[in-house]
Amino acid sequence: MEMVGGLSPPAWAGPERGNQADNLDTQEGIPMQHRRADRSSRPAWHHLAARFAGDRECLASFLALEAAEILAGEKPANLINVIDRPQGCGKNLYRLWREHGPELLRGSGLAALELIDRGESLLLCIYRPEALGALLARKDSAAVLRRAGYSEPLAPARVLAELRARILAGGPFPHEIGVFLGYPLKDVVGFMGWAPLPFVCQGPWKIYGNPTRSLKLADTFHRCRRRMAQRLACCATPFDCLAPSAGRKAAREVFFRCAS
Repeated sequence: MEMVGGLSPPAWAGPERGNQADNLDTQEGIPMQHRRADRSSRPAWHHLAARFAGDRECLASFLALEAAEILAGEKPANLINVIDRPQGCGKNLYRLWREHGPELLRGSGLAALELIDRGESLLLCIYRPEALGALLARKDSAAVLRRAGYSEPLAPARVLAELRARILAGGPFPHEIGVFLGYPLKDVVGFMGWAPLPFVCQGPWKIYGNPTRSLKLADTFHRCRRRMAQRLACCATPFDCLAPSAGRKAAREVFFRCAS
């Protein structure tokens, strides 16, 4: 998920979250094969924006790309930071969200919670309620959130309301948000200092301990976004991409048909 200016990202977020310029190749003690991979080919929405002239189409394409991993069934939630100023295409995504956002998500299987509006930017949590509910029902996820101070029952609406309250209260960004975003729990607790795991590399988030599963998951997220960008670029309307049929099978079929 590419953030669009505005709010400072959580500290655990990597360059894809907040455009940080960490050069891990200069860090000693991290094996070369575990250092941050080059994501220069990561699809960006502004490369697609010119294709969608209408306001609703424009916003739908943005939401479809930023929710690509959720629509593919690989991630429960994403954060999207929408700034209140015109983009390169001339569209103001903040104003388009205010006018069309909830309507466009209706029927998509996705839900949105506005975590904080600072005037110049809006931080959204886009999620699939069923996927987030399944994640919260896991004993390991629930244990992390209980330790972070969340009270049961750990239902999506309840925990998201608590998350929003913590963000609105100010202070440090709630690092347990990595649980909501489907990051490996070892990386979340490693960053929070709750487990004696070494920092080993930087991906879209900070990775602790054995990086194999984390890097594989990051690559899965990247491929979801790449497939969605392909759909948007050549053979699908953004409204189709936001529909429930924009799941894993549909995305794969369209991707290979377009690429052939």
